[in-house]
Amino acid sequence: MGLKRLDGLVFANMVANGAANLSQNADYVDSLNVFPVPDGDTGTNMNLTMTSGAKEVAALNTANIADVSSKFARGLLMGARGNSGVILSQLFRGFGKAIEGKTEVSTVDFAEALKRGVDTAYKAVMKPVEGTILTVAREAADEALRASESTSDFNEFMERVIVEAKASLERTPDLLPVLKEVGVVDSGGQGLLVIYEGFLASLEGKELEKPHAPVMDALIEAEHHAHAAQGFMSTEDIEFGYCTEIMVRFQDAKLKDAPFNEDAFRNELSELGDSLLVVADEELLKVHVHVETPGDVITKGQRYGELVAVKIENMRQQHSTILEEEHGANQHGVQPTTPKAKAPYAIVTVAMGEGVSDLFRSLGAAHVIEGGQTMNPSTEDIVKAIEAANADHVFIFPNNSNIIMAAEQAASVAPCGVSVIPTKTVPQGLAAAIAFNPEADVETNESVMKTAASTVKSGQVTYAVRDTSIDGVEIRKDDHMAIAEKKIVASSASSLEAAKKLVDALVDADDEIITILTGEGSSAEDVEALSAYIESKNDEIEIEVHDGKQPLYSYIFSVE
Repeated sequence: MGLKRLDGLVFANMVANGAANLSQNADYVDSLNVFPVPDGDTGTNMNLTMTSGAKEVAALNTANIADVSSKFARGLLMGARGNSGVILSQLFRGFGKAIEGKTEVSTVDFAEALKRGVDTAYKAVMKPVEGTILTVAREAADEALRASESTSDFNEFMERVIVEAKASLERTPDLLPVLKEVGVVDSGGQGLLVIYEGFLASLEGKELEKPHAPVMDALIEAEHHAHAAQGFMSTEDIEFGYCTEIMVRFQDAKLKDAPFNEDAFRNELSELGDSLLVVADEELLKVHVHVETPGDVITKGQRYGELVAVKIENMRQQHSTILEEEHGANQHGVQPTTPKAKAPYAIVTVAMGEGVSDLFRSLGAAHVIEGGQTMNPSTEDIVKAIEAANADHVFIFPNNSNIIMAAEQAASVAPCGVSVIPTKTVPQGLAAAIAFNPEADVETNESVMKTAASTVKSGQVTYAVRDTSIDGVEIRKDDHMAIAEKKIVASSASSLEAAKKLVDALVDADDEIITILTGEGSSAEDVEALSAYIESKNDEIEIEVHDGKQPLYSYIFSVE
């Protein structure tokens, strides 16, 4: 007979095995990613998200499954990348909420927790699409509830969950036509199945290899990029010099003398410094704040329980080091950036390519997060960019449909007012940035920027990562795909010919301006030929060309 009660130690090993199995299969999951285009990043996003959660769990050594699941859920949330990563984080956030207060669980408890996770994930998605990871999670959870009624053996229980998850995955092409057209199952659902298979392998005593070093390096690199924004601050202008983070485990004895009130505690800490982030549940309290007196933060936190972790960094010292490293560049004529006082508004945007980033900065963006298709920033990356923007209210332009959910998650935990303008393309983001009015209020700016983004026609030329056929268009690996809005309209071995087909699909006689961002795979000769072709279609249209230097995309079009 297998295990009948699951504690935190066993669950922690299940998490490690689930992460390891996903790491080993991430490329395969990527290869299934054809919705909405064959760009191949679902496995990468889920892998980075899962690894972040597993990394948090690995630091624990407790038999309390509530503590482990809480830590796991928080790690997933802060490392979530792309829609698939955010949905995965919500599945286990709801799971953790369902087993709060439990030191160990039965199959009944586990099944109810899976169902709670599904409910949480569906609520997080504005327009749930069936035939995706949501469907696989829901149908697997329904089977878990049925299985828990007839077995208390976790091995048998997980076997039944996996059988149903596989069956659900096989049904996804019947629910999502593009999957049937291409002949694949949903990539997100496949990723979730791989995680569940890792869970079962752990229960069976099979320890899988830990995530490969490149995965960990990617996480470290992402964190490095997020912190790099601090280098633009001037050392002498840092008002609060110590980045202070504490984690407190609540203790009943202390709470009797000092009941915890999250809003009151947040207001209390706000008097000590800035960049404040307070996250609390029934078990744990986490604080991030910039202060002059870190000891005061520790003392205030200890009123409610025992310290689990403390991290204090001298930001003035860090910035002095950064300025010293940049000194050589300044000697060659590069001037230090003038420090900015806290502003009422700031724009944070996501972009790939030095030229595209420079365009956003020229339009007033305070911070540009490096990322986009196949390289989605995490929730934590966006939160740190919001903090670095140093404003009372921040507007976020995700510029990719796969980043919108992560931006919304970041907004929910940010230490200031945040509005997510749901831009799905770089042209939409640029249009929104142009429409921004620093003299208008938040609501007016939200309305105007959303309207501006919606009036832009967007297109791009990128390359395919696999042979496929979508909407009647035959695509071969490394072909250049012309994508008008969300629809693939043509595929060609030539990026110029694909761009011309895109012009045919996007430009009409009433259009006045077309902006072209050139990137990887374009050339000056091709741009000249493309401009001549556009003029032959509409000799009244104004053509603007910018060197976006973006990877993956030869051309990005904005038509107004």
